[in-house]
Amino acid sequence: MKGLAQTLGTSEITVRRDLNRLSEEGYLERTFGGAIHLDSKPPFTFKKKNIANAEAKAKIGKMAAAQVQEGEVIFMDCGSTVYQMCPFIKEKAIIIITNSLPVVNALLGTQTRIILIGGELDAQRQAVHGSIAEENIRRYQADRAFVGADGLSVRQGLSAGSEKEAGITLAMAEQANHTYLLCDNSKLEVNRYLLFAPIGKIDTLVTNTMPAQMTAYEELGIQVLYELSD
Repeated sequence: MKGLAQTLGTSEITVRRDLNRLSEEGYLERTFGGAIHLDSKPPFTFKKKNIANAEAKAKIGKMAAAQVQEGEVIFMDCGSTVYQMCPFIKEKAIIIITNSLPVVNALLGTQTRIILIGGELDAQRQAVHGSIAEENIRRYQADRAFVGADGLSVRQGLSAGSEKEAGITLAMAEQANHTYLLCDNSKLEVNRYLLFAPIGKIDTLVTNTMPAQMTAYEELGIQVLYELSD
Protein backbone atom coordinates (compact mmCIF):
# COMPACT_ATOMS: atom_id res chain seq x y z
CA MET A 1 0.00 0.00 0.00
CA LYS A 2 2.82 2.38 0.90
CA GLY A 3 4.63 1.66 -2.36
CA LEU A 4 1.49 2.28 -4.41
CA ALA A 5 0.88 5.58 -2.60
CA GLN A 6 4.44 6.71 -3.35
CA THR A 7 4.10 5.72 -7.02
CA LEU A 8 0.86 7.66 -7.38
CA GLY A 9 2.08 10.60 -5.30
CA THR A 10 -0.83 10.45 -2.88
CA SER A 11 -1.62 9.26 0.64
CA GLU A 12 -2.18 5.66 1.78
CA ILE A 13 -5.64 6.67 3.02
CA THR A 14 -6.60 7.88 -0.46
CA VAL A 15 -5.27 4.73 -2.11
CA ARG A 16 -7.12 2.50 0.37
CA ARG A 17 -10.37 4.43 -0.16
CA ASP A 18 -10.11 4.24 -3.96
CA LEU A 19 -9.25 0.53 -3.94
CA ASN A 20 -12.22 -0.20 -1.70
CA ARG A 21 -14.52 1.70 -4.06
CA LEU A 22 -13.17 -0.13 -7.13
CA SER A 23 -13.60 -3.45 -5.31
CA GLU A 24 -17.25 -2.69 -4.53
CA GLU A 25 -17.82 -1.80 -8.18
CA GLY A 26 -16.28 -5.12 -9.26
CA TYR A 27 -13.17 -3.91 -11.07
CA LEU A 28 -10.71 -5.61 -8.73
CA GLU A 29 -10.41 -7.90 -5.73
CA ARG A 30 -8.92 -6.46 -2.57
CA THR A 31 -6.11 -8.36 -0.89
CA PHE A 32 -4.11 -7.66 2.24
CA GLY A 33 -1.98 -4.64 1.37
CA GLY A 34 -3.20 -4.22 -2.19
CA ALA A 35 -5.51 -5.51 -4.91
CA ILE A 36 -5.73 -7.84 -7.91
CA HIS A 37 -7.03 -6.46 -11.23
CA LEU A 38 -9.85 -8.59 -12.61
CA ASP A 39 -11.22 -7.08 -15.78
CA SER A 40 -12.06 -3.80 -17.46
CA LYS A 41 -15.75 -4.50 -16.79
CA PRO A 42 -17.37 -5.29 -13.46
CA PRO A 43 -17.36 -9.12 -13.18
CA PHE A 44 -19.28 -9.45 -9.93
CA THR A 45 -22.70 -9.76 -11.50
CA PHE A 46 -25.05 -12.25 -9.94
CA LYS A 47 -25.05 -14.29 -13.16
CA LYS A 48 -21.28 -14.72 -13.14
CA LYS A 49 -21.19 -15.56 -9.43
CA ASN A 50 -23.94 -18.11 -9.90
CA ILE A 51 -22.00 -19.95 -12.62
CA ALA A 52 -18.81 -20.29 -10.54
CA ASN A 53 -18.62 -23.65 -8.71
CA ALA A 54 -22.23 -24.30 -9.73
CA GLU A 55 -22.22 -28.03 -8.91
CA ALA A 56 -20.87 -27.51 -5.39
CA LYS A 57 -23.32 -24.67 -4.76
CA ALA A 58 -26.26 -26.83 -5.82
CA LYS A 59 -25.26 -29.55 -3.34
CA ILE A 60 -24.87 -27.01 -0.55
CA GLY A 61 -28.22 -25.44 -1.37
CA LYS A 62 -29.97 -28.82 -1.17
CA MET A 63 -28.39 -29.62 2.21
CA ALA A 64 -29.32 -26.21 3.59
CA ALA A 65 -32.89 -26.46 2.33
CA ALA A 66 -33.32 -29.74 4.20
CA GLN A 67 -32.94 -27.80 7.46
CA VAL A 68 -36.05 -25.69 6.79
CA GLN A 69 -39.25 -26.86 8.45
CA GLU A 70 -42.85 -26.15 7.49
CA GLY A 71 -44.23 -22.96 8.99
CA GLU A 72 -40.86 -21.35 9.67
CA VAL A 73 -39.69 -17.82 8.93
CA ILE A 74 -36.28 -17.64 7.26
CA PHE A 75 -33.86 -15.02 6.00
CA MET A 76 -32.13 -15.59 2.65
CA ASP A 77 -29.42 -13.17 1.55
CA CYS A 78 -28.35 -12.43 -2.03
CA GLY A 79 -25.56 -15.00 -2.18
CA SER A 80 -25.44 -17.24 -5.24
CA THR A 81 -25.11 -20.34 -3.03
CA VAL A 82 -28.11 -19.33 -0.93
CA TYR A 83 -30.06 -18.93 -4.18
CA GLN A 84 -29.50 -22.64 -4.87
CA MET A 85 -31.89 -23.47 -2.03
CA CYS A 86 -34.87 -22.26 -4.08
CA PRO A 87 -35.78 -25.48 -5.96
CA PHE A 88 -35.83 -27.40 -2.68
CA ILE A 89 -38.03 -25.06 -0.62
CA LYS A 90 -40.64 -23.95 -3.16
CA GLU A 91 -43.21 -26.49 -1.94
CA LYS A 92 -42.82 -25.56 1.72
CA ALA A 93 -45.32 -23.29 3.48
CA ILE A 94 -42.76 -20.87 4.88
CA ILE A 95 -42.13 -17.13 5.03
CA ILE A 96 -38.97 -15.94 3.29
CA ILE A 97 -37.45 -12.53 4.03
CA THR A 98 -34.85 -11.64 1.42
CA ASN A 99 -32.93 -8.86 -0.31
CA SER A 100 -32.39 -10.99 -3.43
CA LEU A 101 -34.33 -10.39 -6.65
CA PRO A 102 -33.32 -13.81 -8.11
CA VAL A 103 -34.75 -15.51 -5.01
CA VAL A 104 -38.00 -13.57 -5.43
CA ASN A 105 -38.22 -14.47 -9.12
CA ALA A 106 -37.48 -18.15 -8.48
CA LEU A 107 -40.16 -18.47 -5.80
CA LEU A 108 -42.99 -16.41 -7.26
CA GLY A 109 -46.15 -18.51 -7.50
CA THR A 110 -44.90 -21.22 -5.14
CA GLN A 111 -46.10 -22.29 -1.69
CA THR A 112 -43.78 -19.78 -0.05
CA ARG A 113 -44.70 -16.31 1.18
CA ILE A 114 -42.07 -13.71 0.27
CA ILE A 115 -41.12 -10.45 1.98
CA LEU A 116 -38.72 -8.34 -0.09
CA ILE A 117 -36.51 -6.04 1.95
CA GLY A 118 -36.70 -2.37 0.93
CA GLY A 119 -33.68 -0.19 0.18
CA GLU A 120 -31.24 0.74 -2.59
CA LEU A 121 -31.13 -1.63 -5.56
CA ASP A 122 -27.72 -2.89 -6.70
CA ALA A 123 -28.24 -3.76 -10.37
CA GLN A 124 -25.04 -5.81 -10.70
CA ARG A 125 -25.80 -8.04 -7.74
CA GLN A 126 -29.59 -7.95 -8.33
CA ALA A 127 -30.09 -7.24 -4.66
CA VAL A 128 -31.21 -4.57 -2.22
CA HIS A 129 -28.54 -3.11 0.05
CA GLY A 130 -27.82 -0.12 2.27
CA SER A 131 -28.64 1.23 5.71
CA ILE A 132 -32.39 1.35 5.03
CA ALA A 133 -32.34 -2.32 4.01
CA GLU A 134 -30.47 -3.26 7.20
CA GLU A 135 -32.92 -1.25 9.29
CA ASN A 136 -35.79 -3.02 7.52
CA ILE A 137 -34.29 -6.43 8.37
CA ARG A 138 -34.17 -5.52 12.06
CA ARG A 139 -37.97 -5.23 12.07
CA TYR A 140 -38.25 -8.99 11.64
CA GLN A 141 -37.37 -12.09 13.65
CA ALA A 142 -36.63 -15.37 11.90
CA ASP A 143 -36.16 -18.99 12.89
CA ARG A 144 -33.18 -19.37 10.57
CA ALA A 145 -30.87 -17.19 8.47
CA PHE A 146 -29.09 -18.51 5.40
CA VAL A 147 -26.19 -16.27 4.38
CA GLY A 148 -22.98 -16.32 2.40
CA ALA A 149 -19.51 -14.80 2.71
CA ASP A 150 -16.49 -14.38 0.47
CA GLY A 151 -14.18 -15.98 3.01
CA LEU A 152 -14.14 -17.86 6.31
CA SER A 153 -11.23 -18.65 8.59
CA VAL A 154 -10.79 -19.95 12.10
CA ARG A 155 -8.63 -17.00 13.17
CA GLN A 156 -10.24 -14.11 11.29
CA GLY A 157 -13.85 -15.21 10.98
CA LEU A 158 -16.10 -13.98 8.17
CA SER A 159 -14.80 -11.68 5.45
CA ALA A 160 -16.20 -10.01 2.36
CA GLY A 161 -15.25 -7.98 -0.68
CA SER A 162 -18.11 -5.56 -0.12
CA GLU A 163 -19.36 -3.60 2.87
CA LYS A 164 -22.86 -3.76 1.41
CA GLU A 165 -23.14 -7.54 1.59
CA ALA A 166 -21.38 -7.69 4.96
CA GLY A 167 -23.94 -5.33 6.49
CA ILE A 168 -26.86 -7.43 5.24
CA THR A 169 -25.27 -10.65 6.52
CA LEU A 170 -24.76 -9.21 9.99
CA ALA A 171 -28.28 -7.80 10.18
CA MET A 172 -29.83 -11.15 9.26
CA ALA A 173 -27.61 -13.11 11.63
CA GLU A 174 -28.55 -10.83 14.53
CA GLN A 175 -32.28 -11.33 13.93
CA ALA A 176 -32.30 -15.13 13.54
CA ASN A 177 -32.41 -17.90 16.11
CA HIS A 178 -29.94 -19.97 14.06
CA THR A 179 -27.55 -18.77 11.35
CA TYR A 180 -26.22 -20.97 8.53
CA LEU A 181 -23.23 -19.96 6.45
CA LEU A 182 -23.38 -21.51 2.98
CA CYS A 183 -19.84 -21.65 1.69
CA ASP A 184 -18.08 -23.94 -0.80
CA ASN A 185 -14.64 -25.22 0.15
CA SER A 186 -12.81 -22.73 -2.11
CA LYS A 187 -13.70 -20.02 0.44
CA LEU A 188 -12.54 -21.86 3.57
CA GLU A 189 -9.47 -20.44 5.32
CA VAL A 190 -9.61 -17.49 2.95
CA ASN A 191 -9.52 -13.89 4.19
CA ARG A 192 -10.90 -11.09 2.02
CA TYR A 193 -10.04 -7.47 2.69
CA LEU A 194 -13.06 -6.72 4.90
CA LEU A 195 -13.15 -8.75 8.11
CA PHE A 196 -16.66 -8.13 9.42
CA ALA A 197 -17.59 -10.79 12.00
CA PRO A 198 -16.03 -13.43 14.25
CA ILE A 199 -16.65 -17.04 13.35
CA GLY A 200 -18.94 -17.36 16.37
CA LYS A 201 -21.52 -15.22 14.57
CA ILE A 202 -22.63 -18.36 12.70
CA ASP A 203 -24.08 -21.54 14.19
CA THR A 204 -23.71 -23.94 11.25
CA LEU A 205 -21.36 -24.11 8.27
CA VAL A 206 -22.81 -25.85 5.21
CA THR A 207 -20.14 -26.82 2.68
CA ASN A 208 -19.60 -29.34 -0.11
CA THR A 209 -16.82 -31.51 1.33
CA MET A 210 -15.46 -32.21 4.78
CA PRO A 211 -13.16 -29.26 5.57
CA ALA A 212 -9.63 -29.92 6.80
CA GLN A 213 -10.36 -27.50 9.65
CA MET A 214 -13.51 -29.37 10.73
CA THR A 215 -12.23 -30.13 14.23
CA ALA A 216 -11.17 -26.52 14.73
CA TYR A 217 -14.60 -25.28 13.67
CA GLU A 218 -16.38 -27.73 15.94
CA GLU A 219 -14.16 -26.79 18.89
CA LEU A 220 -15.46 -23.25 18.43
CA GLY A 221 -19.03 -24.52 18.66
CA ILE A 222 -19.73 -24.48 14.90
CA GLN A 223 -21.79 -27.35 13.50
CA VAL A 224 -20.48 -28.51 10.11
CA LEU A 225 -22.76 -30.03 7.46
CA TYR A 226 -21.12 -31.51 4.36
CA GLU A 227 -21.81 -34.09 1.68
CA LEU A 228 -20.79 -37.62 2.59
CA SER A 229 -18.65 -39.41 0.01
CA ASP A 230 -20.17 -42.40 -1.77
